Amino acid sequence: MQKSARTPRVSEQTPSQVRGRPRAFDRETALARATRVFWVKGYQATSMADLTEAMGIGAPSLYAAFGSKEALYAEAIRHYRDNYEGLFWTRFYAARTGREAIECLLLDSAAALSGARGDIPNGCMVALSSVGSEGNEQLGELVRAARAGGLDRVKGRLRQAVADGELPASADLHALARFVQTIQVGMSILARDGATRAELEAVAHTSMASWDALIKVRTNTKSTSSRAKKSSQTAARSLSRAHRGAPKK
Repeated sequence: MQKSARTPRVSEQTPSQVRGRPRAFDRETALARATRVFWVKGYQATSMADLTEAMGIGAPSLYAAFGSKEALYAEAIRHYRDNYEGLFWTRFYAARTGREAIECLLLDSAAALSGARGDIPNGCMVALSSVGSEGNEQLGELVRAARAGGLDRVKGRLRQAVADGELPASADLHALARFVQTIQVGMSILARDGATRAELEAVAHTSMASWDALIKVRTNTKSTSSRAKKSSQTAARSLSRAHRGAPKK
């Protein structure tokens, strides 16, 4: 009896499986690439095509991993904070005095914002973000909170300077912190426009000279006011004694 011919068994593997499994998706690497795109272009100007191309994944994978463009941007802000804020704040925290802390912050900002500390885009991702005015209030609040965090750090260091006797108790700490923040944000804008590290460091040094003058004026004003108050009190006591010693009519 003749045996029937066997039908060849067809492999159920797809061509990609035959060639080998695709590499595992690296979420952190993809997030880092997305952060860079948002940093350079901003939220509104960044398209999904920009993101998928930079991240090396398709749109379905992006949505599966991050949920949405909005959620991806929120994670990018956190990634920026966790990976780049040290460029600005490390020496600030290590400084021995309040003045040294502010100077370190501005000089390190000059270096980082101008791209002198590595292959990173110029400017600060948080400072340059305009997402709040682009119709996304939730993301706008996230960015505002990040900016407010920087202001609070400076104010906290200035409060310590007051406690240490470095700054007078009468110093307007909020105004001083806003002064520092305004300089730093301005440097970020200038860096994006192409200002060099040397130019931004010159801004930092000029700002510290203004800081010294401002603190000196406030301290001198307080000292003058204190002396005037003491002189007034002394004069009042002298008049009182003279009045008590005057012969009665």
